[in-house]
Amino acid sequence: MDLKQLEYFVRVAELGSFTKASIALNIAQPALSRQVRMLEVELRQNLLIRNGRGVTTTEAGKLLLEHGLGILHQVERTREELTRVRGALAGRVALGLPPSLSRLLTVPLTREIRARLPEASLSISEGLSVTMQESLVAGRLDIALLYNAPPSADTDTTPLLEEDLFLIQRDADSPSRAPIPLRELAGQALVIPSRPHSIRMLVETELSNLGLHPRIAMEIDSISAILDLVADGAGSAVLSRHAVKALGQPACFVARAIVEPRLRSKLAIAVSSRRPNTLTQQSMLEVVRETAARLLDPGHS
Repeated sequence: MDLKQLEYFVRVAELGSFTKASIALNIAQPALSRQVRMLEVELRQNLLIRNGRGVTTTEAGKLLLEHGLGILHQVERTREELTRVRGALAGRVALGLPPSLSRLLTVPLTREIRARLPEASLSISEGLSVTMQESLVAGRLDIALLYNAPPSADTDTTPLLEEDLFLIQRDADSPSRAPIPLRELAGQALVIPSRPHSIRMLVETELSNLGLHPRIAMEIDSISAILDLVADGAGSAVLSRHAVKALGQPACFVARAIVEPRLRSKLAIAVSSRRPNTLTQQSMLEVVRETAARLLDPGHS
């Protein structure tokens, strides 16, 4: 069995699409289809069911996917063990970050990894926590920082820290700097991300517990665009101080604490529970954990 063909099949099966897999693998789609078909001919079984929306695995395909992930992991582990013999950890690790943290963490993380894991490579992408959790399961990400991640049998999450969320208002529109009770948040015109963004879901859930609903002025998923709209007078936002610091101009805004109760967002570091971490991933996981805690948690020593 050709390892390259196995890798191609696994990627197609995980992504559910020859088109997406060809982009991820940087290979022409006809060549990718041909290699997967050759694997099916060799095994004398159909592995994929092709339809207009993409592909799904047959029973044989599901079995090969399960074993294939383990085989490819062992190959990668062997490569890493061999590099460790000569004193280095190598390999590529894909990390997912929330947009509100990407600007704050990308440069320090890259510097730290270059210093501690010089032969490893890091790929960083941004995304919503829900999307990144799906990418962990599908194998497109190895590590992700997730906000308010729901429990899942497919991911292992470790709490990192909790962040207070604030009502962010344009300085000219906020006569008060005082904390605002959560109940009064329902009366504010909010510029807020759409579902299933973690902040949107948290605001709706906590207000629902009080029998209230948020007043939505505008839905937009870009945090920087939300801050631009708040600065333009379109409404208020619910964000962390880190988001305002990284993506906005803090002097233009007033951040009012939300109280009674406080509105807190939980940040966790997550990996897939389906695949054991490689040595490089384990080392990089520790670097990400330490760097994020140092930069984000004021009480971290």
